[in-house]
Amino acid sequence: MKTANFKDWDLTSLDEAFGLEQIWECELLANWQKMQIEIGEFEKEHLLTLQASLIRGGKAWNEVELENKFISPVIMMAKIDDLKIGYFLERPLKGIVGDYELSGIVDGIIATGFRDPKKPFFCMHEYKRSVENQGSPDAQALAAMLVVREKNNNEKPIYGLYVVGLIWNFMVLNGNQYCVSKDYKADNEDIFAIFQMIKSLKQIILRDLID
Repeated sequence: MKTANFKDWDLTSLDEAFGLEQIWECELLANWQKMQIEIGEFEKEHLLTLQASLIRGGKAWNEVELENKFISPVIMMAKIDDLKIGYFLERPLKGIVGDYELSGIVDGIIATGFRDPKKPFFCMHEYKRSVENQGSPDAQALAAMLVVREKNNNEKPIYGLYVVGLIWNFMVLNGNQYCVSKDYKADNEDIFAIFQMIKSLKQIILRDLID
């Protein structure tokens, strides 16, 4: 059995090691992007307040500041946490995928449980400003999603996200096929689309993914 950390991979090596295929027309991602979720006036005001801080100082923030001052407040405003599911930060994740034991720390997980994550449905990785950080952000998220797929041991899709500075990209893994969204820029009007997708994700989890 080979062992590897999530940060050891890029998309090409993941494709080759696990028989994955990236696709560019993905119904699951398209449906996620099209979900109509109302954003209230308070939510809009709060998003713009967070965005103003990001625009002023975000390019100089380190990863902890980016996560705590922007990413997590946006996700928590979508009211992810309840008694069924929760948003967990900096949790270890490990599992067997093919001939490998993959492991690492996942920046964000949405999973069942309210004290500790039990069954995950969503993985997030964030980077400060560029892919100069150790590892590839898209591959690190996808590697964690592969572990979640094996742990859940069903045919349901796994959702994901990686953030590089101001840019957010959403992901879906369905079987051995995965897709990546267009770039969403958190410093312009895309902030509302980003929030809609996070808010929609809870509905997808409760409707389609929880057994």
